[in-house]
Amino acid sequence: MNKNIRWVYILIASLIVAALLSPFASSFPDGLERVSQDLGIEEKGVNEFFTTPFSDYRVSYIKNDFFSTAISGIIGTITVFALSYGLGHIIARKMEQ
Repeated sequence: MNKNIRWVYILIASLIVAALLSPFASSFPDGLERVSQDLGIEEKGVNEFFTTPFSDYRVSYIKNDFFSTAISGIIGTITVFALSYGLGHIIARKMEQ
């Protein structure tokens, strides 16, 4: 099997897992969010001039929570995959030289 085709299959499987399991993630705060709540600095991090498109792991302009979280998981998976693949490609090129 061609190496590039194998990566496509891995990406497709990852996207399916992200889309199906992301909506079932815990609604409790993650570690960093919990620490900021405990220390009372969560409110200080609010910026009225900048809003994030992925607040609370959801796509802000999609109203359906299930689809919003699923799409957020897909976008996050594609981002991590692309950065990892690109970094691996750069490192492999440097090692060949």
